[in-house]
Amino acid sequence: MEDRVKLQQYEKMQKAIQKRYEDACDKLEEMKEAGRTKSATYRQYMGNKMMYKNMLDLYALYDLKEE
Repeated sequence: MEDRVKLQQYEKMQKAIQKRYEDACDKLEEMKEAGRTKSATYRQYMGNKMMYKNMLDLYALYDLKEE
């Protein structure tokens, strides 16, 4: 696969991870306001948020994170 194509795919993936992280944060806030912090769904979103945050932190660690 061509390097240019790989770079485009990587950038697309990074944007998708950032979007999913932001969506999880938004959903957690909504659920918190609704008093649903003890639900399994809330905990699943929290786990997803942590996973996406770890991925974004790895990008930053290797100077790959877009500003």
